[in-house]
Amino acid sequence: MASVSPATASSIAMLEKLVSFDTVSRNSNLAFIDFVQDLLKKHGVESRLVHNDDKTKANLLATIGPRVEGGVVLSGHTDVVPVDDQEWYTNPFDVVEKNGLLYGRGTSDMKSFLAIILGSLETLTTAPLKLPLHLAFSYDEEVGCLGAPSLIRLLNRELPKPSAVIVGEPTEMKVVSAHKGITGIRTVVTGFETHSSQTHRGVSAVMVAAELIQFLQSLSAEAAAKGPHNDLFEPPHSTITVNVIEGGTAINIMARHCTFQWDIRVLPEDHPSRYLDRFKAYCNDVVLPRMRAASPDCNIETFPRDPTPPLRTEPHSEAERLCRALTGDNVTRAVAFAAEAGQFQESGLSVVICGPGSIAQAHQPNEFIAIAQVDAGTRFLHDLVRHLSR
Repeated sequence: MASVSPATASSIAMLEKLVSFDTVSRNSNLAFIDFVQDLLKKHGVESRLVHNDDKTKANLLATIGPRVEGGVVLSGHTDVVPVDDQEWYTNPFDVVEKNGLLYGRGTSDMKSFLAIILGSLETLTTAPLKLPLHLAFSYDEEVGCLGAPSLIRLLNRELPKPSAVIVGEPTEMKVVSAHKGITGIRTVVTGFETHSSQTHRGVSAVMVAAELIQFLQSLSAEAAAKGPHNDLFEPPHSTITVNVIEGGTAINIMARHCTFQWDIRVLPEDHPSRYLDRFKAYCNDVVLPRMRAASPDCNIETFPRDPTPPLRTEPHSEAERLCRALTGDNVTRAVAFAAEAGQFQESGLSVVICGPGSIAQAHQPNEFIAIAQVDAGTRFLHDLVRHLSR
């Protein structure tokens, strides 16, 4: 490994430990959280947990420094995406270094940010902080930002109001001022089974689903053509995609059931209901009457999750001012992915996204982060500590 500073070496060592926890969203994150809580306690930092309903996962909230207003929240999620059906050259839950890159699931998205914080605890807890650092680590960000709302409620209820929130998603340590919102949706089609030679008598749920997916494709194309548009984003319009589909019993049976999952990713100036309402109207007014002519039991049910709100630009906010001062970055940027930043902003806090690594590596096989990015993130944190100590 190339020569690095002791602080960066500590971040990398911590990253190796954090990646070793298999915190794919379908799994519990409690072993990870227990490790973090014990580590904080060894440095004299007490923390609070907020569990999910079945107690299999938890958020963590901790404060380092005085409990006064004006502090900074460092926000990150503990879960990672699956490695199933991906061709990895190494064990994804071991960090492997090669040519200045650190490979492993979560190295970029976003355990390096957490590792930089936890690897710097000696510095954080011995610094003469005048304003506090709050650590907000969540669960289930990757499956709809499900954990953050309860964590944010606890933060706003029990902590002196912070002046800024930094969400450490991978931005190559550049300041990001906005992100799209996302609504995840599941649609269940119920058809009417017959022999597949008797198409005039039955309704194939798979064929109906294909028709509905084509309608969603037309909505997405319309959004691209007619807008709204915002050139800060790439692509500069709202999008609709179907990414999971399952259904059918056999090749010679008209399918009884088909389920597909899709998402709407909207610009801050757009709203998911604009598309969801049109989809439901098409189902109810056009498709369902035709299906029920064959059988009254046919149905189309659509189940949207709670939307993750977009992050809107606030050019003169405290979070913008702080991160631009620390990074020297004065370019206004936006990202197409959704994050927990919009949830923090919706609760009344000032937020930006700024973290090590590249989103281009996120969710990929052989995910990696450059050691130079870990170094840049470590230096950023230490600069922030000095700022809060003045």
